[in-house]
Amino acid sequence: SVFAKLLRVEALKIGYPNNFTIYDTDDSKSLIRSILKEMQLDDKLYNANFVYNRISSSKNNLISPAEYLQNEHIQSEDFSSGRGKMGEIYQTYAQRCYKSGAMDFDDLLYNTHVLFKTHEDVLHKYQHRFKYVMVDEFQDTNVCQYLIVKKLSDISKNLCVVGDDA
Repeated sequence: SVFAKLLRVEALKIGYPNNFTIYDTDDSKSLIRSILKEMQLDDKLYNANFVYNRISSSKNNLISPAEYLQNEHIQSEDFSSGRGKMGEIYQTYAQRCYKSGAMDFDDLLYNTHVLFKTHEDVLHKYQHRFKYVMVDEFQDTNVCQYLIVKKLSDISKNLCVVGDDA
């Protein structure tokens, strides 16, 4: 929710309207089903849940649609599993969200990372606004979340993480 609030203020800097829509999981899967239908792909092979999770994982690992399409390992994996259109689906999904002025839950993280990476002035502003950063359930933190939190706390060095070792 912190990143959603931050993006509401800064969204224009990355090409989104400040009143962007946040797609929930059902909205995202509905869009994916629509794309699969338009591309005339087998919805059993390209199951909406599988596609959604693949896109989510890519974003959480900071892999853009373009990087996804250019990554030989990912492409090989997709083609081997008979899902050679995954990159194209991801790219279409991202374009549709952008055109609609919408972000899914993973975009809230991914786009915050992009914002901080491409606009140092914005990063600097929030590094000074958040003097203390605490992360609960740190064991559930993904790469994207970790890098954002690390960037936010780089100046103050006041970062506290709490996690369950089990």
